[in-house]
Amino acid sequence: MLQEFASWKNATVAQIALAWVLAQKPWIVPIPGPIKMDCMVENIGAIDIELSEDELVAIENATSAITVMGNRYAEAMERSTSL
Repeated sequence: MLQEFASWKNATVAQIALAWVLAQKPWIVPIPGPIKMDCMVENIGAIDIELSEDELVAIENATSAITVMGNRYAEAMERSTSL
């Protein structure tokens, strides 16, 4: 679905994902960590992508239908991250 949005917007999937995060709240800022300069330039392009309210709702509806499975970390790592 994000690929479809990317095609419509003449953007990459990464740019759509970053544009979606940027559209959430003014105080939420994605902090991608690209290693290569071309990836950094690609990420910066997300600033120029405007997602309409309908597009934001469509992305939210699609992502809310995804069931997340498994743990974020292996058990030993999870214990070391708990406060």
